Amino acid sequence: MTHVASVIPGLDRMGGAERQAVLLARGLRRRGWRVSVVALSGSGGEARRDLESAGVAFLSLAMRKGLADPRGWVRFHDWLRRERPDVVHAHLPHAAWLVRWSRLGAKIPAVVDTLHSSSTGTVGRRLGYRLSNRLTDGVTAVSQAVAEAHLRARMATAENLTVLPNGIDTEVWRPDAQVRAAVRGELGLREDFLWVAVGRLESVKDYPTLLEAVARIPEPSRLLIAGAGPLRDELAGLAARLGVRQRVRFLGFQAEVLRWMQTADGFVLASRWEGLPMALLEAAACGLPIVATDVPGTREALDGGRTGRLAAAGNPEQLAAAMTATMRDSSEKRRTMGTRVREQVIEQFGLEAVLDRWERLYGELVAVRS
Repeated sequence: MTHVASVIPGLDRMGGAERQAVLLARGLRRRGWRVSVVALSGSGGEARRDLESAGVAFLSLAMRKGLADPRGWVRFHDWLRRERPDVVHAHLPHAAWLVRWSRLGAKIPAVVDTLHSSSTGTVGRRLGYRLSNRLTDGVTAVSQAVAEAHLRARMATAENLTVLPNGIDTEVWRPDAQVRAAVRGELGLREDFLWVAVGRLESVKDYPTLLEAVARIPEPSRLLIAGAGPLRDELAGLAARLGVRQRVRFLGFQAEVLRWMQTADGFVLASRWEGLPMALLEAAACGLPIVATDVPGTREALDGGRTGRLAAAGNPEQLAAAMTATMRDSSEKRRTMGTRVREQVIEQFGLEAVLDRWERLYGELVAVRS
């Protein structure tokens, strides 16, 4: 049985990359692969229990100082010698560097790592990728925008870079009228147009612009924000100053955002940049009309704006105008928009098709290295 190990910085805070790693691990295990997930730090939380219930092994290296913790390197090398994975798949920079440089002291038949963001980061990050490129057998990018950004930064080469998108389980992420009615009843919603935004409360998601847009859109309307992060108090203060505190609800970290997607009338994303936003794809699979900022990864996910409305990043007036136009659409038009974007997700990002591509890539890497 072929053994695939996914390595990721941690699973205690679940963003798009983390959710995708868990989804792929569970999918591959279901298809009969032996699968392990290795986290550089943290306990794994709910994600660990989710993985282990699906038969996926989990290990935390308990690294306390990031890559500067030598004990984590020793633990990883001991694990590699003991478990002997056929393919090691790294997600995000620190995991990629751990896996790549570990090849100098441990046998790893095949290595692949995934680029999840169109941001190429600091000079140090760019240098780290350039210096270690020879130590990986393949690099994947979740979107063409991510691939192009890293090629321009010389962090990957065209010869070993493949665009392989995130996958969505569209049997799970789908509209549900019963859930919608029940949750809206719990919230006491009648005619309110309910927007939902999902993502960590950090600067890249640009929630200040979103809150300023909410202050400009007509009532009755509300916004739910699912996510935790260091900007929580600052954003709550801004909502109060803008006079929208009663219309905005901060849900905090939500291990399960599906019910909120199925309850909402629309999804909004104000990010300054994206790779291929998982939350947007999940909202699309739930048939929600979408408003998002016109940045490369999001533009690609929405087919250049043909399956959702786009607004300039950092522009609350444009974002508000796009949100208002969606609210003023007829319910039939919104349903049509939701159906169209769901069909696009099924066609381009359906989980089973994405798993097929990963299986082929892993098989090719193993065959070449055998």
